[in-house]
Amino acid sequence: MDLLSNKWIVNLLVCCLFIGVGCNSVEKKIYVHLNYTVPCVRLLNATHQIGCQSHLSGNVGVLHVLESEENVDWVLRSGPNPPYLVILESPLFTRSIMMKLKNASSRVAGVAVVAPSANPLEGVSPHTTCPNENTGVYTENYDPSLAHCNMTVWNPLGSGLSYEQFDFPIFSLKDDNDTQVIRQCYMDHNRAVNGSTPQYPLCAMQLYSHMSAVTDTATCMRRNDINFSISPEMVCDPLGDYNVWASTRPINNTAKGHKMWESVVIAAARLDSRSFFFEVAPGAESGVSGFVTLLAAAHALRNPIQVAPPNRTILYTFFQGETFDYIGSSRMVYDMQNNHFAVDLDNVHSVLEIGQVGLRADSRLWLHSDPVSRKNSSVNAEVRKLIESLQSAAADLNVTVNETGFSQPLPPSSFQRFLRARPIPGVVIEDHQSAFTNRFYESMYDNAEYLNISYPPNLTPEEQLVLVTDTAKALTEVATMVARALYIQAGGAATQLKNINADPNIVTRMLYGFLVRSNNSWFQELIPSDLMSHLADRPTNFYVGVAQQSSEPTLLVQYLLANLTGSPTNISQDNCQNQREDEKDTESKHMYYYMWVQGALPPNSTKRESFCVRSTVRLSKALSPAFDLREYTSKDYSTWTESRWKSIKGRIFLVASHDLEMLTLGVGVAVLLASLLLTYIMSSKADILFSSGREPANATY
Repeated sequence: MDLLSNKWIVNLLVCCLFIGVGCNSVEKKIYVHLNYTVPCVRLLNATHQIGCQSHLSGNVGVLHVLESEENVDWVLRSGPNPPYLVILESPLFTRSIMMKLKNASSRVAGVAVVAPSANPLEGVSPHTTCPNENTGVYTENYDPSLAHCNMTVWNPLGSGLSYEQFDFPIFSLKDDNDTQVIRQCYMDHNRAVNGSTPQYPLCAMQLYSHMSAVTDTATCMRRNDINFSISPEMVCDPLGDYNVWASTRPINNTAKGHKMWESVVIAAARLDSRSFFFEVAPGAESGVSGFVTLLAAAHALRNPIQVAPPNRTILYTFFQGETFDYIGSSRMVYDMQNNHFAVDLDNVHSVLEIGQVGLRADSRLWLHSDPVSRKNSSVNAEVRKLIESLQSAAADLNVTVNETGFSQPLPPSSFQRFLRARPIPGVVIEDHQSAFTNRFYESMYDNAEYLNISYPPNLTPEEQLVLVTDTAKALTEVATMVARALYIQAGGAATQLKNINADPNIVTRMLYGFLVRSNNSWFQELIPSDLMSHLADRPTNFYVGVAQQSSEPTLLVQYLLANLTGSPTNISQDNCQNQREDEKDTESKHMYYYMWVQGALPPNSTKRESFCVRSTVRLSKALSPAFDLREYTSKDYSTWTESRWKSIKGRIFLVASHDLEMLTLGVGVAVLLASLLLTYIMSSKADILFSSGREPANATY
């Protein structure tokens, strides 16, 4: 290649570089990208789809800040520049307004909801009034009079908004600099003054949240199976995760199925929650209050059970995906029925479930049981014993427990999935007698503030971590009651009850870690180094996610339960990670699980005191059996899937009038045609225009 060619290549590359830099610079001048956006995403089940999505290229609309419900008419009818992208303050994010916008979707490009800095005074629940009504125990075949919440409407504030389908994107925006820029842009360009029509240029927003899946789960799973290329593109994934469980006595987890002479008392709680928006599911009352109580109870029982083991084994279970038709509990019951779990249903003696226990009026808790199974005299006798155990366990505590009416059905609970399989004695502990006391059930407001968890402003994060709050003290009382009742139910001696007490310091650290910030020194001690990336300076998100890997709550509860119920073991890191006591040990892995954790960081040191924890903690699948059976229209199991997407983002910019855009396009086309015509003329006359005159042959100098 000659020197001239090299110069041309260099020049071309330099030009490309300048063009790229110039385009990037122009793009930054045109658009303001939004930093903190949380979308509503599309979910599907056996019959339909719910959630939101944008067009493939995003939805663009002129910004309109909705100041009151009366102002919605501007968007629906009178506004001259549709479609509009509506900015809502959180008090206006109601079913009434959203259904009006949904029914006028041709004039609505999308909705952005400004997340509040404090909870509203009135209750808000985007969930249904009867959670999981079609997959619980109460059906036309079990007791029709109790089905579909005929007896008790559990969530009377439920608007059902989370289960609607919207044909435009809906985002949640953090109330920070982004929203200030949006409001200022609206005030400068879009707000009508004294009834006048806003003049161009107008402030507009573009939201991207295109979803790949459509129609229902059967359709999207069928599309997943179509392989037209080497790397087929998936359009949806089943919701799911892993259940976390541990036993007070080692159980051989390799040999599945029935265990001879084994009797198990299941102590259960749910791990997951949700809200209208993806990745915003604090679940403080709906989930955290229950499983933190159970974790604290498990810790309180560790030493007493070692000193005086009861006759029965207590099985601590933490179910994932319960919000979506009992994914975790239905899977465990299915595995027990098919000999895929460490024990089977014949081994189950009884069930004690801890539900919503964070909002106790007058320190009162309610014991719920199933009126249908209690018609069996043996079941009723065991339920009576469990209730009496709970009442005696609460005798010297600041907790009052009461039974609900005998004819009242169970509230939404994992225990219902066990009753679908067979009549098993059981009780569900709740802080409500009938309807939920939780005013923010499955919403973004079910957070630390709602549980009255707050700290003095002058405390550092580490000081907040160890401050024992009033909520922590209250839940410690509940955990002590639960631990004592479980010990009695498992056949333990009543003389040991005084030695069973939950630790408020453990409870307050768990509440801080799950509801304020998981990235704290205590959580860091209890996990391995490769999981540090899961800790964050924010509350934990309890949305179950898709069944591809363990979520943050699952991993944290797994390691917490191991540290709270297991024991440090003096073995090497290599042996620990290879599930053995030493090189010759081949049996321990069947009975125990070994975890290498970071340990504490001594003062003035950079090296942690890592160690191995031996416990009985295990993970089991929390994936609906419908996906293993390929029964995507199942009425017995959860069929929820989550759509995949390409990108989630938003940006604002100024948009010119349609007339100006057409004029600009027309001028551009005219310039193009003129240049083509000029090029043609010059090309056809090139021999005249660019010919050089020849000198005469006889010219002399």
